[in-house]
Amino acid sequence: MARKRIYEIAKELGITSKELIAKLAEMGMPGLKAANSVDEDEYALIVNLYKEESAPPKEEEPKAETPPAPKKGVPRPPIVSVLGHIDHGKTTLLDAIRNSHLAEKEAGGITQGIAAYQADLGGRRITFIDTPGHKAVTGTRARGAKATDIAVLVVAADDGVMAQTVEAIDHIKAAGIPMIVAINKIDKPNADVDKVLNDLVRQGLTPEVWGGETITVEVSALQGKNIDELLEMILLVAEMEDLRADPNGPFSAVIIESHLSAGQGPVASAVIKDGTLHEKDWVVAGAAHGRVRALIDDRGNRVKEARPGEAVGILGFNRVPPVGAEITVVRDQAEARRLAEEQEESRPRRTVRRPTSFEELFEAGEEVEKVRLILKAATSGALEAARREIDGIDVEGVEVEILHAGVGVISESDVLLAASVTEECPVVGFGVKADGKARKLADREGVSILTYDIIYDLVDEIERVLKGKLAPEYSEVEIGVAEVKDTFKVPTGVVAGCYVAEGKAVRGSGVRVLRDGETVFVGEIASLRRFEDDVREVPAGRECGIRIKGFDDVKVGDRLSIFELEEIAR
Repeated sequence: MARKRIYEIAKELGITSKELIAKLAEMGMPGLKAANSVDEDEYALIVNLYKEESAPPKEEEPKAETPPAPKKGVPRPPIVSVLGHIDHGKTTLLDAIRNSHLAEKEAGGITQGIAAYQADLGGRRITFIDTPGHKAVTGTRARGAKATDIAVLVVAADDGVMAQTVEAIDHIKAAGIPMIVAINKIDKPNADVDKVLNDLVRQGLTPEVWGGETITVEVSALQGKNIDELLEMILLVAEMEDLRADPNGPFSAVIIESHLSAGQGPVASAVIKDGTLHEKDWVVAGAAHGRVRALIDDRGNRVKEARPGEAVGILGFNRVPPVGAEITVVRDQAEARRLAEEQEESRPRRTVRRPTSFEELFEAGEEVEKVRLILKAATSGALEAARREIDGIDVEGVEVEILHAGVGVISESDVLLAASVTEECPVVGFGVKADGKARKLADREGVSILTYDIIYDLVDEIERVLKGKLAPEYSEVEIGVAEVKDTFKVPTGVVAGCYVAEGKAVRGSGVRVLRDGETVFVGEIASLRRFEDDVREVPAGRECGIRIKGFDDVKVGDRLSIFELEEIAR
């Protein structure tokens, strides 16, 4: 018998992979994952153990268990983006899936297909987004919307992990979505799967076949090999994620592509995450709004509605909406116009000057505990030097995290990744500038691009800014000592009659109450009097009355250590 994966055994037993993995862990077989495979003997052991464990005891009636509360909605098709290096076979893989697994629909259509399509595997559907992956995977700071549920990272077996692969990995990590690695071109004579696995480990992605969390599938897009297995893995991850939606619930969709068509006006491709979109609905996306004039499916057919997990083209917006914008359905034209105008007013204007240094970027900000940045450099040597220097920055209480580092000019992809972070995340160029498209996108998304020619200028500025953003530290500096000779009750509390033995007593200063050498209270001098007069300070050798804010238990014989707080330079 061929080796079987855990998810296949779960299917035979009529349960989910999650249930089987949990049951096996209870039975003393922890650490198994859905994609793990077992041999014939292990398979028989698992099946027999499960059947024994699942059988109710003969002497006792089986106990009724309260089932967990189900998630709202019904399972929906997962929405998948494919990313990877330019020559590693993304398009070939999508074509292979499209040609062999396209969901059955009527042949259409009134216009060309949209930037997505649905594949079908045994009646279970998967929506693939057929656009540049970074835009679909990474949401933006302003919108917070994510179009993609699962990312498939394509890595060629003859090349391994390349610069664009690392960029794609960083985008997927920033999006916080599950990743499946498709190791492509295994048909090539110089294919080296182990090299790819090693490369993944170096990126912090330990494959499941080596005991890690990252699912890998070896495929040949050109020959159509193991395509079904890849789709099974996607559906398995979707099952583990428990993707659900309510077709009758609140509407949510994300725009994955938009353009201006000569014959149709503004056209937007969107994936439906929740609820249902109908023709004639009033919609808002960013500063664009309108009434849905027509809905076009992935075959180019006109449809009356679009349900969760489906992709659809939308005609009827008054302007081209931005990619990544979330679509909202509203009651009427007045509300649509009002929301769109609010979005327009909140957009960053290009006339607003963006900060050009770390000091400008953070000068008006609050204290920070973590600074995230994207780093680009002219050469790999310069990049490593910059990374080493930035990683060496040691400012207590603040962490510097490089979300992505790469060689070359600052691109749209870098800006898009920075825009996906909720807090300030500048794109830092060391010896490189931004291209025109990246600058336009940065203006639109409110992302700062900071460029430096000398590495030490960059590091010194980061350190200076971070030290300035730390919560200040203080030390106590004793300025006087007073001895309590008597105590008096007054309407506002208890006043200690004191003799200032050293230094001076100052109203508003800190005070530490010492009794038998132990600190019993630390507070502040609320009032200071000489005879009948309120005074600001009393020097050594004189008597005074001191009332301590919030402390009336002062006793004769206590010593008062009077101090001021002095800020310590970080």
